[in-house]
Amino acid sequence: MEFCPECGSRLVPKKEKTGKKTSLIFVCPKCSYKKQALSNRVALKAAKVIQPDPQKLVAVIGKEEQKLRTLPTTRIECPKCRNNLAYAWQVQTRGADESSTQFFRCTKCGYTFREYS
Repeated sequence: MEFCPECGSRLVPKKEKTGKKTSLIFVCPKCSYKKQALSNRVALKAAKVIQPDPQKLVAVIGKEEQKLRTLPTTRIECPKCRNNLAYAWQVQTRGADESSTQFFRCTKCGYTFREYS
């Protein structure tokens, strides 16, 4: 990672074509400072934009994870079987300025329900 000597911002790698030759340069997004990469051959292969996969960031509680019983429990009545104990967890399903949604899974029948705060 390289930083701009003029303003201190992080330099962004960009490919630049000069005729038939392609070279890698580092550009400052704030002050447009440019710096040539040290080794173009190695740098062009190494410089790639990595986009995070949102599907990998989603946590899904599957059947195997349900059997582990590691979630905290709370006393709340299950609307399906009227059991008074459920596993609980919170997820931020709406905007960041709004409260989280609480999810519950009954310890007896496995029914999942939610409570909006």
